[in-house]
Amino acid sequence: MTKPLVLFKGLTRDFASGDGSVSRVVDDASGTIGPGARIALVGPSGSGKTTLLNLLGGLDEPTSGMITWPGLGDKARLRPRHLAYVFQAQSLFPALDVIDNVCLPAMLAGDMAGARERAQDLIERLQLGDVGDKFPDQLSGGQSQRVAVARALLLSPLLVLADEPTGQLDSPTAAHVLGVIVEEVEQARGALVVATHDPAIALRLGSRWAIEHGHLHTCEGHRRT
Repeated sequence: MTKPLVLFKGLTRDFASGDGSVSRVVDDASGTIGPGARIALVGPSGSGKTTLLNLLGGLDEPTSGMITWPGLGDKARLRPRHLAYVFQAQSLFPALDVIDNVCLPAMLAGDMAGARERAQDLIERLQLGDVGDKFPDQLSGGQSQRVAVARALLLSPLLVLADEPTGQLDSPTAAHVLGVIVEEVEQARGALVVATHDPAIALRLGSRWAIEHGHLHTCEGHRRT
């Protein structure tokens, strides 16, 4: 029997405000991410999408509830090989050029064999042109976003979590980038969760999870286009 990559039940995440009040951003969320999953995480701004992704990726701790990664292994060893995250905010290291930013997971894993060639291939497939020797402050927002996508895909992880990975791209480029992500995830026989406001992006994925006011509703198996 195939193990789920992520299993979570009753997850909540509270944040304290300066006035002493507590805001519940994720409220009693439960679900499973299995191999082959293609999930669009949708919901209005402030609904809890980013917080839920942070919990799924082990970047944040739940206030209560349970989360495990049966198909990925111990939480401490999720990254950089088994799980990759595309952040919505700027996440490139300013002191590294594009190629070294993309190669960073391989550097952290201690295995650079073929990494630079793989990085260059991803850069070309993501339509970034000749940017390998440029630094983040020389890139546009859309270019930086695609470099972050390339970095996440470098080691062919089993789970990719992406927070608005096409938010700064025009529609044709966004569609192309999603196509590259899906192709890479399929080759790795992995799973993909994309938080997005773009209906066209959401429709291309196999399942839809909706979150509003911290409440998660999973709807499996809507049609991909």
